[in-house]
Amino acid sequence: MSKISPFLWYDDKAEEAAEFYVKVFTEWSGATPGTSKITNVARYGEGMPAPAGTAMTVAFEVEGQEFTALNGGPDHSFTDAISFVVSCATQGEVDELWSALTDGGEESMCGWLKDRYGLSWQIIPTELYDLLGDLDAGRAQRATQAMLQMQKIDIAEIRRAADAA
Repeated sequence: MSKISPFLWYDDKAEEAAEFYVKVFTEWSGATPGTSKITNVARYGEGMPAPAGTAMTVAFEVEGQEFTALNGGPDHSFTDAISFVVSCATQGEVDELWSALTDGGEESMCGWLKDRYGLSWQIIPTELYDLLGDLDAGRAQRATQAMLQMQKIDIAEIRRAADAA
């Protein structure tokens, strides 16, 4: 067990969200088999703040990263101040995850999105880091300017922009 792991507060959709994330990352072509799963569900009992049998906490793993989701009521919601970055090896992986996570959610800029539960993600091709940090300042600037115009990252387009003189 990790000493530090994210704890996600949902109004009443913790179990549904955990199942969604496990499904998305199990089906993702970039996934490592067996590293996304629900590991435990603790349920509210009689006389507790939610109907008996409702999930209270859901422990789950996504790509081996441990999470806990809580059905804690409407007192808190997610903000963009916290997001999860997913590094993708190929444009196909970016496209696949982007499509799955924006289903019922919303696209933002520069590889950011919010899923249907309001949680923010950054879906980033690993090559982007090299292009943005290129030792040739002109290439890096052109790559950055191209990225700033995008919602979902298109690494081929950023490469073309970086290479333009």
